[in-house]
Amino acid sequence: PPRSTLFPYTTLFRSRDVSPNTVTAYRRDLHELVTFLARYYGGAAWSWQGVDRLALRGYLAHLQRRGLGKRSIGRALSAARSFFRFLHRNEIVEANPARAASSPKLDRHLPGYLDRTQTGKLFELALARAMEGGYTGVRDAAILELFYSTGMRLSELRGLSRPDVDLVSQQAKVRGKGRKERIIPIGDAASLALRNYESKRDDLIRSVGAKADRNAFFLSRTGKRLGVRAIQLAVQKYLDAVDENAGLSTHALRHSFAT
Repeated sequence: PPRSTLFPYTTLFRSRDVSPNTVTAYRRDLHELVTFLARYYGGAAWSWQGVDRLALRGYLAHLQRRGLGKRSIGRALSAARSFFRFLHRNEIVEANPARAASSPKLDRHLPGYLDRTQTGKLFELALARAMEGGYTGVRDAAILELFYSTGMRLSELRGLSRPDVDLVSQQAKVRGKGRKERIIPIGDAASLALRNYESKRDDLIRSVGAKADRNAFFLSRTGKRLGVRAIQLAVQKYLDAVDENAGLSTHALRHSFAT
């Protein structure tokens, strides 16, 4: 069956140096393609060899009707092109019908970032909360300072382990896209916030005991590695307090660093 062909492809794709999020997105896009083609051919038997350019154009139109953005449609087309290249290379199809399909032109827009006033208010709030002495407030202040000081991605901050953070040399080792490692400097304000957090982290680990994840750097109150969604919620709480109508997100801290 056509769907079974996806397995060796996705297995091969996981072996490449790409982020897990990319693998998940491509797998989801390809299953969407299979579901569409089953309807497109009216439930009759079909093969990858029989898929032509018109079918691919119908697929893109289907994604538009679903209300997907241009970036998501472009990624779905990229997944289809890559998949048909795989089929062609393995002599399952004679040609790649996705090659001729054009990607939607992306709208250009300036990324959101915090201006000087918003930045000042953000860290005033974070410092006030940290001064209360609670674990969450101290941890969240360290997260905000680290984002702003380094410009690291959300996935990179979430993946930090204790040995990755060296506060003596004020450096952190992160694993970015394609699992590539790089060393980035940490500013003085962030280093101070991280030292304060480390003290609270040690206290938490002692109270939680053997269940605590001693390797992960940022921990939840239960001692587990802090997840992506938990980090987003923690940061968003402060961003909304700064300006709820600005539409700022966690990624805005990365753009603020760059700006």
